[in-house]
Amino acid sequence: MLRKTDFYIDGRWVSPSLSNDYEIINPADECPFAVISLGSKSDVDRAVTAASRAFGSWSAVTQKERIDQLEALSKIYERRSDEMSEAISMEMGAPIKLAVNEQTASGLSHIKAFIRALKEFQFEHLLRENTPDEYIIHEPIGICGLITPWNWPMNQVTLKVIPAIGVGCTVILKPSEIAPMSSLLFAEFVDEAGFPNGVFNLVNGDGPTVGEALSQHPDIDMMSFTGSARAGQSVTKAAAGSIKRVALELGGKGANIVFADTDIPKAVKRGALHCFHNTGQSCNAPTRMLVERSVYDDAVKIARETAEMVEVGMPHEEGRHIGPLVSQIQFDKVQSLIKAGIDEGARLVAGGPGRPEGFNRGYFARPTVFADVNNKMRIAREEIFGPVLSIIPFDSEEEAINISNDTSYGLTDYVQTGDNKRMQRVARRLRAGMVQANGAARASGSPFGGYKQSGNGREGGIHGFMEFLEVKAVSGWTTTS
Repeated sequence: MLRKTDFYIDGRWVSPSLSNDYEIINPADECPFAVISLGSKSDVDRAVTAASRAFGSWSAVTQKERIDQLEALSKIYERRSDEMSEAISMEMGAPIKLAVNEQTASGLSHIKAFIRALKEFQFEHLLRENTPDEYIIHEPIGICGLITPWNWPMNQVTLKVIPAIGVGCTVILKPSEIAPMSSLLFAEFVDEAGFPNGVFNLVNGDGPTVGEALSQHPDIDMMSFTGSARAGQSVTKAAAGSIKRVALELGGKGANIVFADTDIPKAVKRGALHCFHNTGQSCNAPTRMLVERSVYDDAVKIARETAEMVEVGMPHEEGRHIGPLVSQIQFDKVQSLIKAGIDEGARLVAGGPGRPEGFNRGYFARPTVFADVNNKMRIAREEIFGPVLSIIPFDSEEEAINISNDTSYGLTDYVQTGDNKRMQRVARRLRAGMVQANGAARASGSPFGGYKQSGNGREGGIHGFMEFLEVKAVSGWTTTS
């Protein structure tokens, strides 16, 4: 069994202050394949001390020096991508094709995108052309605690670590204890790239111990957290004592509004597949499909057929199948909510409780579709984080908007229509941080984040830099030649 109990602190792999072994489970067979150690407050203190010591010099190096270090990291990441894909597939059950083409690739894509954005970013500039004595300076906020989830591990690690160190901050990363192997490998990449000691630190651990120690620590200037709304509340409360900045990227319950004037077979199939993608374990998944009543029956039929064609398979097998859920806890949650949908009167048209045929172990779930859902049901209100689609009928544009906005979340909504004016009109009224129309992909550097209980920050591009920067206004500045 693989044993990775050390933490990366101050440029070295060090033993934990207290031994606290924790087994990492392969979700495909429910067997442990690795052991890490869960850290303690003293480990966090060591990491914060190292990050604090490094901040003064790292924040003072030139923009080009930081870019050069990130470019070295990018080359190492690219060269060792196969290792990263294997780690992600093993720890969270991503099918190997998904692990290679999306999970691992997203991390490399973010590194390269941040490098491009950093080359163009102006850390100092005049407020306006007509205010020659008012100067704006963007300075690194300081020591950052970063807590990342298990569902898209490298996507989230790179969305936090790269902009933070790119603008001159130093960091302590706490990856999910469920899927930490990819982050430990990322720490190896950082070490190989030769970053100065203390710029990047990694401490494994659980939320109540290491997560809380980071959030409460008086010498940490900023917390960036991705995960559940409940855990985000805990981070915010723990951070309140020191009034540190907290950036949150939390859950979602995305509405996918399908109007009758769109290509129904294409739009419904695309929406259902997106819902099942990554076994439904994505915060921006379109899990509520709102369908105009005149095409509702056709949409339900297409969604059912789509779910029935989705294959479930082992992570190591090649193909376009979906893999298992990440853990027993997640499996039990999904099963409970599928049962709740049935009990509350939703019409089960595909999938349902239990494992798919042919599986008697592993955290595999059946691609599931409910029809005749109303927005008061638990399956329409709670983030299931599994391959479960809820279909809700609507009669008017106004009703569709009201249903979409009737949620505590506000991350990503989707609109399918052949009327561009309608698309723009609806997009403006949706209370969500992102709206995707007619299958259009998001551009590199577009801000990722949401409204309401979906969080309060943005990641990606220059918006990602701003989370880790303080803005200083200096009046009486004189520009000298």
